[in-house]
Amino acid sequence: MIKKIKIAVTVLLLSAGFLILMPQQVNAQVSDEALRLLRIARIQVFTQRTEPRDFTLQLLSGGNAALSSYRGNVVILNFWATWCPPCRAEMPSMETLYQRYRNQGLEILAVDIRETTNTVRQFISTNGFSFPVLLDLDGRVSVNYGVEAIPTTYIIDREGKMIGRIVGSIHWDTPEVFAAFEALLRSR
Repeated sequence: MIKKIKIAVTVLLLSAGFLILMPQQVNAQVSDEALRLLRIARIQVFTQRTEPRDFTLQLLSGGNAALSSYRGNVVILNFWATWCPPCRAEMPSMETLYQRYRNQGLEILAVDIRETTNTVRQFISTNGFSFPVLLDLDGRVSVNYGVEAIPTTYIIDREGKMIGRIVGSIHWDTPEVFAAFEALLRSR
């Protein structure tokens, strides 16, 4: 019995030591440099980081996805529609950004608003976009996020906090945007 207690105490002490030595992402902070570079890239930076409302939507590729399941990544949460010319114009540069940084922890979630699955599938397939597309079939998620114009995009840090927003389209493949996302992806 005493031997079992000694083993249990040893395991607990080793586990505690291991946890202390593990890198902690829970208290991650976005660097001032990353915020400065976001501003240079013409992305509105919030004065306070806020927790986004979690949601679960159907993925165009099948199944469902919850926003909270992407915590630990830098997320671009983009609200759009196939009929929107500025949305269509920015998507190729979003694909370029996604291909460049997806293996470093960047995720793009393109939330289509109130269109049929077939319409969205045809558009995505024709254009060869590979980032995840979610379907807000009834528009409730876009309403919860206060989306009044599209595209509207939110930037979410690795902790799952919203740090910025863009209303309207931008070019996601500029040196300024690349620098901003490189700094964000380095923030832990």
